[in-house]
Amino acid sequence: MSSSARTSDAAEQPDFFERVYDVVACIPKGKVTTYGAIARHLGTGGSARMVGWALNKTLEGNRTMLPCHRVVNRNGELTGKSWFSGDIMEQLLRAEGVAFDEKGRVDMSAHFWEP
Repeated sequence: MSSSARTSDAAEQPDFFERVYDVVACIPKGKVTTYGAIARHLGTGGSARMVGWALNKTLEGNRTMLPCHRVVNRNGELTGKSWFSGDIMEQLLRAEGVAFDEKGRVDMSAHFWEP
């Protein structure tokens, strides 16, 4: 079995979304992590998009209290902001002391958290 097939199979396990939510719940205030870092932590390094899909599903259930605003892409861009109204994602991060560069990206060197 190829490693991509193993990664895909692992990402499709019923508890994958729950495992994503468990990691997101642990992201400290003032820190961010990436979709890819969560996927690697879960042993499914090629499933960053599945992590994003899991976070999208938080809108459908009892998961709205998760700090999903603390998950950004590998460049520090707020790719999940479309799920927040207006600039809420950025406002929440700034309120936690997260710094942004001149291009509006999170300063990953100061705020990245490795799960």
